[in-house]
Amino acid sequence: MICFHCHQEVTEQGRYQALVLGEQQAMCCPGCQAVAEAIVANGLEDYYKFRTEPAERADGMQSDILEKLKLFDQPELQEEFVLVKGKDSQVQLSLDGISCAACAWLIEKKLAKLPGIKQIAVNVSARRALVSWYPDQLALSGILAAIENIGYHAQPFHPKQQEEQFKKTEQSYLKRIGLSGLMTMQVMMIAIALYFGLFGNLDDDIRQFMHWVSLTLSVPVVLYSGAIFYQGAWRALRSGSVNMDVPISVAIWALFIASAKATIIAEGEVFFESVCMFIFLLLISRFLEHKSRHKAAQISANMSKYIPVTATLLENGQATDILAKLLRVDQLVLVKAGETIPVDGVVIEGSSHVDESMLTGEFEPVNKKAGDEVFGGALNQSGSLTIKVLRPLKEAMVSQILRLQDEALLNKPAIAQLADRISSYFVVAVLVVSALTFWYWHAQGNVDAFWITASVLVATCPCALGLATPSALTCAMARLNRQGILLKRADLLESLTGINMLAFDKTGTLTEGKFSIQQVVNLSTLPEHQVLEIAAALEKHSEHPLAKAFNAYQVEPATQVEIIAGLGLCGDVNGVHYQLGSSHLIKHEIPTALQECNVLLADKQQVLAGFVLTDQVRSDALNMLSDLKGYERCIISGDSQHNVEKIAAQLQITKMYSQCRPEQKLKTVKTLQEQGHQVLMVGDGINDTPVLAAAQVSVAVGGATDLAKNAADIILINPTLTLLPELFKMAQRTKQKIMQNMGWALGYNVLVLPLAVSGYLTPWLGVIGMSLSSIIVVANSVRLLKAES
Repeated sequence: MICFHCHQEVTEQGRYQALVLGEQQAMCCPGCQAVAEAIVANGLEDYYKFRTEPAERADGMQSDILEKLKLFDQPELQEEFVLVKGKDSQVQLSLDGISCAACAWLIEKKLAKLPGIKQIAVNVSARRALVSWYPDQLALSGILAAIENIGYHAQPFHPKQQEEQFKKTEQSYLKRIGLSGLMTMQVMMIAIALYFGLFGNLDDDIRQFMHWVSLTLSVPVVLYSGAIFYQGAWRALRSGSVNMDVPISVAIWALFIASAKATIIAEGEVFFESVCMFIFLLLISRFLEHKSRHKAAQISANMSKYIPVTATLLENGQATDILAKLLRVDQLVLVKAGETIPVDGVVIEGSSHVDESMLTGEFEPVNKKAGDEVFGGALNQSGSLTIKVLRPLKEAMVSQILRLQDEALLNKPAIAQLADRISSYFVVAVLVVSALTFWYWHAQGNVDAFWITASVLVATCPCALGLATPSALTCAMARLNRQGILLKRADLLESLTGINMLAFDKTGTLTEGKFSIQQVVNLSTLPEHQVLEIAAALEKHSEHPLAKAFNAYQVEPATQVEIIAGLGLCGDVNGVHYQLGSSHLIKHEIPTALQECNVLLADKQQVLAGFVLTDQVRSDALNMLSDLKGYERCIISGDSQHNVEKIAAQLQITKMYSQCRPEQKLKTVKTLQEQGHQVLMVGDGINDTPVLAAAQVSVAVGGATDLAKNAADIILINPTLTLLPELFKMAQRTKQKIMQNMGWALGYNVLVLPLAVSGYLTPWLGVIGMSLSSIIVVANSVRLLKAES
């Protein structure tokens, strides 16, 4: 049998395999297997179809693979998984080998030292890293090699590969738990028999034989089942730091070596049962944490299953099936009834009902017809649609949501940073206290000084403290994501708890944004229909909700149109230059007859006409404000005072600011902040962009412009305002859970430390307490995934 990758002989059949072209192919070594899997994972399987010569044999080290093939540094390959943002790039990596928050801290610390790294954040729950770096200073292969050098394995994220990695890790845990559990039972039976004399009056030779049997049974537990803790400790020490695996490893080997020595020289006590039980219970604790993290990650990444794989391309009258990721802007795609829409686009032909619940959480199908925008991942339920591609798959909304979800963990809340610092200091403190404990009891001549020290190491390991914050944040963000709320930063949950002022834009936020022309006041000599056509020609170039009120009118061609954010538009229609917008845009004196008009039309000589446009309050606005009655609220709008007062009266809001240009909105929010208010700003338009960026927390509602979404901290994918109370509730619940977790973790360690130092706690009791402490913290955080806690 030959290697599918390099065509060299396979000496160990069945050991190394890779799924290539739909079949399991034999590989000769782990190097060829790694390269083949990387090629498949990154959509380059066609290489094996068209190659004329076998590849060179790959070495087993990832750094050598990258050096030989430079696979991940190829621009064509990076186009699929690397997002370019100006001078820097961003990539999402799958990580193998991380087991706790300390591993994430270690990777972040190591990579942060590399020249060219802009930002690095590791999500322990999802086992992924989000890395921003400067390609002109550092190659992607260099980042992967750096992670490899500290004992972890990383490669560009692929959803299927990530799920396989979870399963692989789960199987590894089960094997280690199974072995340690089986051996622990045997060693415990021997220990109990020896302790209680169940074998009668044993000769010293028989007793010594039982000790040797216990030693033999313990060796595989210590060397194999416990290896996961030594690997973590070694990575930390090699990087010049300590983590929670360090005291665990010290305790295991100290107990084991002392017991082995007592067995060999036939003098002293043995505690093989404590070693085996310690490892067994610790593995169960880690396994339960792994399952909990996986559950949260599955919910948090629930949109990855909606990323389309294939599409039907229409080209030269022919329909061809291609990969969705290969679609380019302006290409035409056919989507039949029952198929998933492969990419964001606009309907060119056909009509259908589309299920967009994966984006909005609303299961009511949406009617789509020619001219309507559709989103990749949505389900086409009835008729066929011909769609023109608006953006490639990696920039589609479903892909943006997944990226935002991971970017949210780039900025840790202050309480999370505090927990990280406490954990690292606490590990050092545990080692120091353990050393002092041994010195004291040894000086007192206590024969159990060693075992008392081991109890301190075991019982006070701060695993629960390290899990307190990340477990709660992951579960909270997973829950919000499931509801259709996207947070760009995890620290927003902490910021939300300090908000005391809610500021709302009016149009499209508190109102439907569906305007109709209630009145036309024409002061010119032009007929009314021509005035409307001129206005419609200019408004065609605007994304503002007001523009839709003119859609019904025949459009004259407009040229040299300039959009003035927050004020209106100007441009040429039939060779005449016009201005259309608010009174702040118009340079002429506003006639009295047009004072109530919120949109004005003027040429270079005079004001020609005015339009009174009306809007309706959103049906969910009053309920939302009722649920948030404990907060001060105000309206900051660019609309006329009359219209703002009308909406404010309906919603029972007493504080309002009208006719505000973008810079005035910004000034208003800054004034509120200077008065001591912590402001949350809710908006949707281009003119809201500056004020959204200035507020302590900003929210872009469903249907907001792209600029507003970019400026906002939080995006409501589901367009309902009732999500705002849910957002505040989750922020409060998350803060409570973090405080509960940290209180329990610190309280447990403070309580158990005196018992361990004074010798009242045996090592195996200490590991039970430490494991239960971690499990309680994780279980408490997982409750955030439920509607009520």
